[in-house]
Amino acid sequence: MATQLYQMGVPVGVSFEELCLSNPQVIYHVHQAYFHAGARLLETNTFAANRDSLSKYGLENKVTRINRAAVTIAKEAAQDEAFVVGSIGSIIAGRVRNQPLDEYRDQFEEQATALLHAGVDGILLETFLDMEELQLAVEVTRTLTDLPIVAQLATLEVGRTRDGYTLSDAFRQIKQAGADVVGINCRLGPAEVIRSFEQTITPEDVLLSAFPNAGRLGLSDGEYAYKSSPEYFAEGALRLREQGVRLIGGCCGTTPAHIRAMVGALEDLEPVERTNPLTDMQERSVVSIQSVRQRQRPTIVEQVKDKHTIIVEFDPPKDLEVDEFLQGCCALHQAGADAVTLADNSLANVRMSNMALGAIMKSQYGIDPLVHIACRDRNLIGQQSHLMGLHALGIDQVLVVTGDPSRFGDLPGASSVFDVTSFDLIRMIKQLNEGISFSGRPLKQKAQFTVGAAFNPHVRKMEAAIDRLKRKVEAGADYVMTQPVYDTETIELIDHATKDIGIPVFIGIMPLTSWRNAEFLHNEVPGIKLSPQALARMKHLQGEAGRQEGIAMAKELLDVAVRHFNGIYLITPFNYYQMSVELTEYVHQITASERRADYPHRFVGLH
Repeated sequence: MATQLYQMGVPVGVSFEELCLSNPQVIYHVHQAYFHAGARLLETNTFAANRDSLSKYGLENKVTRINRAAVTIAKEAAQDEAFVVGSIGSIIAGRVRNQPLDEYRDQFEEQATALLHAGVDGILLETFLDMEELQLAVEVTRTLTDLPIVAQLATLEVGRTRDGYTLSDAFRQIKQAGADVVGINCRLGPAEVIRSFEQTITPEDVLLSAFPNAGRLGLSDGEYAYKSSPEYFAEGALRLREQGVRLIGGCCGTTPAHIRAMVGALEDLEPVERTNPLTDMQERSVVSIQSVRQRQRPTIVEQVKDKHTIIVEFDPPKDLEVDEFLQGCCALHQAGADAVTLADNSLANVRMSNMALGAIMKSQYGIDPLVHIACRDRNLIGQQSHLMGLHALGIDQVLVVTGDPSRFGDLPGASSVFDVTSFDLIRMIKQLNEGISFSGRPLKQKAQFTVGAAFNPHVRKMEAAIDRLKRKVEAGADYVMTQPVYDTETIELIDHATKDIGIPVFIGIMPLTSWRNAEFLHNEVPGIKLSPQALARMKHLQGEAGRQEGIAMAKELLDVAVRHFNGIYLITPFNYYQMSVELTEYVHQITASERRADYPHRFVGLH
């Protein structure tokens, strides 16, 4: 339906289902074209006519009207010579599930009730990526009707659902839930759908359906199109018949010409009884997930429970020369930094990949990298790929940040992606730790990421900032790194505000380098606020004098910080790593003196 409407000039981005109300004639013509091609089962134009999907267009209160109108249009086109089934699609579709499946129960019931009251001959549940969602939809629909229910999964790979079930187990459970026909549609073309059936053990008393795509979508002659020809689709229909499939159709890209070719190939042929593959091909329902990677030394979260732990931020270079950067990393490591953290194109300015530099630091110099991951630069595909690469390299300490918008950086024409928020990305990284991909597909290993979150204390309403931080903790954050602070009162305020958070806090300290640097940070950089005293002390200082005063001020802040926090986060300004080396050594000096004097200090469970 969508393919045909698009080719008829209906723009992408509108509700195709709403056309049943505003332009029923165009929907009728599509149904009629397939009927004249020989189709004897027509689907209503209601794939996304559920409350959740229609709410994107402000149509959530027209669920019943749209579904009933769709049935009327399809029945007129069928002329009492074809069956009409009510199409119900997945609600969560390709999205990451963010609430319990049971929350969708009422929506399935609402749509199915409208279709049944309008007089459909059956219900077709299609394009479900998750077996568990399809199982719920079948159970809900079965309580409403004795009419036939066709339940179809969309698989991302041959023979397995997105949530890790083999088709053998998925078909069996869906049949037990009440489906009369089980099968596959969408995502895969004829060849991969056929391979899926070749590898699947199906229940003896179940009928099978297959609605493959017309091959893969690709760019041809400047236009996106599906590759499979009608003749190839007809050959695929014959092979599906050999697999015992009884209900054969097509999904995306399947034109009336494809249906006509299939009808011609299958005409006058009888169904074939299904012969299952050998039972020794049967697999367990969910992929066994085991982690084989073991971290060689404690994480910063494990270390900070027992001692003062220092993270030092040192930004990757903006050019192709890395020797000075690596020299600085080695100096910080020798000074006693427990981890060197690398920003991800901070302030939206292009820098060398922190993953590449982190790998060099770890493999060649034994330095523990902690890499930032911004939501700005990568879509969900790129984010998961990036994280899988970090896992392969053994880089498992990360900090999730939103990222500054691209228009403020040195490539203002670049796109800001922001597929997800920092809350979402934290949650999804912890999902990888469970051995589950962003899409919900089981992985063969569990990741071991220790995930950090950023915290900005320089706000007018600290309560709101703490609430935001708590949401990050709920999403799965293991530790917190704050924006830099420049007065002892803010340190004490953060201590008090975060004492009940439950994860370690690393308090941010960044030495100032000059009066101009202080002015810039205070007036132009989001998330940074200097105290009047700090501004006064830096007044008119430049060069070495400015850096020395900045170090002196940072040491005074550290004297207070170590009494309140075990976690110290030093931020290197302008790649002056010698400043961070001196401050790292200073933290070790004062904490050693504190231990000798048995000075009491409190560990605050925050990061």
